[in-house]
Amino acid sequence: MANYIPTIGIEVHVELKTKTKIFSNSLNGYGEMANSLTNVVDLGYPGTLPTLNEEVLSLAIKAATVLNCKIRKQMHFDRKNYFYPDNPKNYQITQNRTPIGYDGYVEIEVDDTTKKIYIEEMHIEEDTCKSTHRGTKSYLDFNRAGVPLIEIVTKPCISSSLEAKLYLEKLKELLFYSDISDCKMEEGSMRADANISLRKKETDPFGTKCEIKNIGSISNVALSLEKEMLRQSKLLDEGKTFKEQTRRFDDKLGDTVLMRVKETGNDYRYFPEPDIPFVILTDEMIAEARKTIPMLPAERKKLYLEKGLNEINATKLIQNRPLSDYFNELIKLDTNYKTASNLLLGDISAYLNKTEKNITETTLSPARLKELISFIDDGTLTSKNLKDILTEVLEKTTPIADIIKNLGIENITDDTALRDIIKTIVSNNLETKQDYLAGHDRAIKFFMGQVMKETKGKANPKIAMNILTEELNK
Repeated sequence: MANYIPTIGIEVHVELKTKTKIFSNSLNGYGEMANSLTNVVDLGYPGTLPTLNEEVLSLAIKAATVLNCKIRKQMHFDRKNYFYPDNPKNYQITQNRTPIGYDGYVEIEVDDTTKKIYIEEMHIEEDTCKSTHRGTKSYLDFNRAGVPLIEIVTKPCISSSLEAKLYLEKLKELLFYSDISDCKMEEGSMRADANISLRKKETDPFGTKCEIKNIGSISNVALSLEKEMLRQSKLLDEGKTFKEQTRRFDDKLGDTVLMRVKETGNDYRYFPEPDIPFVILTDEMIAEARKTIPMLPAERKKLYLEKGLNEINATKLIQNRPLSDYFNELIKLDTNYKTASNLLLGDISAYLNKTEKNITETTLSPARLKELISFIDDGTLTSKNLKDILTEVLEKTTPIADIIKNLGIENITDDTALRDIIKTIVSNNLETKQDYLAGHDRAIKFFMGQVMKETKGKANPKIAMNILTEELNK
């Protein structure tokens, strides 16, 4: 197979987290009974008029901001005319000539370098209703009709399936952390189509483009592009040509399947939507929308590293939005943030996963976690003790000091008493001490085991290790 250079562009539709739909007062919801979140506007009844939802403009401004787009202050909506069962009015209200955002970019890290994926435009539009096919019948659910979308279109600047995957992951992270969308691809609130063509050299004109639709996950975007590269390169190697076409990704086959060949370009007969006035965005509207953008992942990571977290814990916290938000509240208190991150990502996460709870559904407020950390730092609690009391700490409001007292946890925090115990253990095992001095790692583990056995697990491991090392090196 000859080497070809892929040129990839990606279009992403993202549903916005608004209370109501874009042009009607129907609720914007998911998972409700079919056709229960509708009204005459969503159903496309003749004579009905759309009313623009101001919340959509606010979220679109936020999206344009986090995607580094320029914002168009004067814009209008357009009618995109096409006939399809899921399009009740036989046209879709969108932005063709005046997208709200343009000339943006998203930065990704690939092969230890930063690359900008350039965004051509970002426009607002309404979603269509959802069609389901069963046997010879098709069913329409108008709950999705009129749900507000932003469509984000990249320039043809993506050069591999890996870059496509990294771009979508970064896009999802930015939009999710900005509270713009929940970005659940499995529920259809984030949908991606990919365009790809191949050519021999950078100086060659672009090859014949194929569009891949119906891709249900980010990993499948990468897989579908790889499959399409193989298919196109094989045809080109054989000297064959092919027409521009639309394909879909088939989960079961794990491959792309032809949907239709594009004989001519689509003629949607765009014209300005006559029922919606032109929109003028003021500086005040833009400033107010931008104020509502929460702390984004890059800023969070910088803050976490400044607070002493290691790279792994900082990254893991950002990957879990509820824990990251919780940690941000904890940062307002003065505590041992390194211990806090270890607890949140370790024993506390294990409990949350087991019980299928969010941390906000427990009794562990940031102040209560700070109290727990103080008992760990002063040696009152060991890692073993912590496991014994954690469920009660997370489920009850009993003061942690009382929980410790009620369970009879009395750890040895007196250095003098602990040192006497360790001295006795070392003097009774002089041969093992020589093994330690000779560099045998197992010896220190043996001594720690003896210390824990002698103290019945009540010695603080960190304090015990420090004293033991001192005594062994005498």
